[in-house]
Amino acid sequence: MELAQNKEIIFSTGKPMKIRPITPEEACQRCNADELSFETTAEIEELTRYIGQDRALEAVEFGISMGHRGFNLFVVGPEGSGRHSVVQSFINRQATGETTPNDWCYVFNFDQPHKPLALEFPPKQGPLFKKEMHELIDALKTTIPSVFEGDDYRTKRRAIKEDLAEKVDIIYADMIAKGKAQSIAVIRNEQGIVFNPLDDKGEPMDLAAYRKLPAEKQGEFEKHIEKLHALLQQIVHQISTLNREAKELGRALKKETAGHCVARAIDTLKAKYFNDQGNIFHYLNRVEEELIKKVDDFLEPPETQAEGVISFIHGPPSFEQYGVNVLLTHEAEGAPVVYEDLPTYQNLHGRIEHQAQMGMLTTNFSLIMPGALHRGNGGYLIIDAGRLLMQPFAYEGLKRTLRSGQIRMEPVERLFGLMSTVSLEPEPIPLDVKVVLIGDPMIYYLLNDYDPEFASLFKVQADFEYDMDRSSDNQQRYAALIAGLVRERELLPLHKTAVARVIEEAARHAGDCQKLSLHIRKVADLIKEADYLARKRDTKYIGAEDIEMAVAARKRRGGRIHDRILMSIEDDIRHIETSGERIGQVNGLSVVEIGSDAFGFPTRITALTRPGKGEVIDIEREVDLGGPLHSKGVMILASFLSSRYARSIPLTLQATLTFEQSYGDVEGDSASCAELCALLSSLADAPIKQQLAMTGSISQQGEVQPVGGLNEKIEGFFDVCVTRGLTGSEGVIIPATNLRHLMLKEEVVTAIAKKQFSVYLVSSVDEAIALLTGQDAGELDSNGVYPEGSINARIEARLLRFAQDLQEFDKSKEG
Repeated sequence: MELAQNKEIIFSTGKPMKIRPITPEEACQRCNADELSFETTAEIEELTRYIGQDRALEAVEFGISMGHRGFNLFVVGPEGSGRHSVVQSFINRQATGETTPNDWCYVFNFDQPHKPLALEFPPKQGPLFKKEMHELIDALKTTIPSVFEGDDYRTKRRAIKEDLAEKVDIIYADMIAKGKAQSIAVIRNEQGIVFNPLDDKGEPMDLAAYRKLPAEKQGEFEKHIEKLHALLQQIVHQISTLNREAKELGRALKKETAGHCVARAIDTLKAKYFNDQGNIFHYLNRVEEELIKKVDDFLEPPETQAEGVISFIHGPPSFEQYGVNVLLTHEAEGAPVVYEDLPTYQNLHGRIEHQAQMGMLTTNFSLIMPGALHRGNGGYLIIDAGRLLMQPFAYEGLKRTLRSGQIRMEPVERLFGLMSTVSLEPEPIPLDVKVVLIGDPMIYYLLNDYDPEFASLFKVQADFEYDMDRSSDNQQRYAALIAGLVRERELLPLHKTAVARVIEEAARHAGDCQKLSLHIRKVADLIKEADYLARKRDTKYIGAEDIEMAVAARKRRGGRIHDRILMSIEDDIRHIETSGERIGQVNGLSVVEIGSDAFGFPTRITALTRPGKGEVIDIEREVDLGGPLHSKGVMILASFLSSRYARSIPLTLQATLTFEQSYGDVEGDSASCAELCALLSSLADAPIKQQLAMTGSISQQGEVQPVGGLNEKIEGFFDVCVTRGLTGSEGVIIPATNLRHLMLKEEVVTAIAKKQFSVYLVSSVDEAIALLTGQDAGELDSNGVYPEGSINARIEARLLRFAQDLQEFDKSKEG
């Protein structure tokens, strides 16, 4: 087999086949820096719209503009595609011109203290109301004591006391007169009232004189005293009634005085909020009632020992119940855009904090803290879907809140069923937020399939593209994207040659020379590494050589395992031949992904055949090392064999296929064409050139189909050949439909240009086996017969001979 000037393969039979090696231009589609309309990225204007994501941004714009419930967004895209920054920046621009949502405050509920009230205020009025309430209480702390210490109140209070004393004195004077009329002295002292008989001179008798009186006289005195005792009981009851009336008058006076004082202070607030919010006006009425009721808290208590003990236990009067907890206020104009990095249940729905007092944990309405749903209420809330699903109760809590349209705050302990004590139950706040979940496609599809509520709550899907078309205009726009990344991260500007090199790397990341990867993080990281190298060289801009060194350094950092495999091939520990010919043996190509690094290497595939019952045994599958896709590929090639050759008789073949020196799982069908070629080589006794390697999947029609990881596979075999010395006969066979996916490294392109290494394109298994063996595969003539001596003719003859051998064997057994 030789390569003619017209780039056709000429076989030993002299028949040409239109199989050609690729050109250096096809091996890697370069970006011509001269076509870029700038010298450095410092000259490029910033992008006004994100590139390559028109479909996703249209969905985002629709979702945030749709006001009906349930039209929340799920942004689908790979990690590192810039989905977070793109969505957040887009929503930020939209939210700037929207209405600023109202403020929300929590206040004490005087009717149900464990259920704080939620009050809604116009934007930026919440802190003002808190200040007004604070000023009100401060004013009353001064005004109320001064009013109660004033002459007017003291005069009225004194009049009540004097009136009471006068009435009591009249009652006692009447009782004294009645006692005196019966010769009984009524004496008032510290111990109470004492009754004592009087002598003839009207003086109280002593005990000795009383005992000298006749018994009849003593009896009379005792009867009078008993009557006076009964009268005293009536008087005591009467005085108690007068005391109660006096106290009631005193309380009424205090209430009236406090009412006038509080009303003068609070009427201004009530008038301000009367027309705005009915619930605020109702709250102020309750505050007024409570202030009048607890006016003593504003007055200094008498300094007694008992009250000193009480003061030590309970502390001074607290005015916290009149405070305002500003749960949410917005300083900036426009709708809020909140990104919650750690979406736990409490971080989303808010929490109720506690404080230690006297060895106990206590809480009140002022310790209610807002969550992300509160902060984003009236605007947008962005959450990472993967992190949300990892937090207990977070996803279910978010769904419940979206369904109910209310933000209800509950302790996590209650959700776990671990709390039985009474805690705060803040009044729920109405919810009006657009939730944007961002996650991988797998999360979206799993939720859509297994959560029946998901589709009704997240009706808008914004699907981010992985790549964009590579055209001259798009390359210019990609350069503008690079310029934006450089400015945002304050890096050195890129020279246009460096931009061209980054564009080539973006095409390689996309796995398609006609596409550009939109995995922004990889591009940004590459530019950051190049910026580091450029600064070490003390240059003013990043050049192409800096990008090249950054790519090489990254490959070296992640190349330990690749180097070990290459070393094992060099030392012939892993047996790979790159010269000579072998029957039933071909170099397949594998690719390994470890973390963010991927590399390829050759694998020896062998096949053995003999007469049998039509079985193609996949040794990898037999020992449970072959994955389902690999097994499918082997079954397809077995189907191809049985449908192409000796169709008039049963397939009398037993074949075994294996990956030599493979000790791990084998998955994928990209080696199925190479396995088929090894099998055909064994059947035709046609040796395969070992300087060639092959990749590609096979169809039942014998078509060679495209595969992935092409660049890594070709470069892996190239590295092995380089270590042994290139002779010009080495090369790789790939599917023709994979041509657009080639973005090979510079060393391979140079070797192709010097004709030291080749990459061949094939469309069918006939072309592949012809290249591998250097012999014509052969095509059926009008009589359905393959040309004599061709690969296919020899295979069919071998299978017919297998059938005859089995027939003779069966006859010998019968004999």
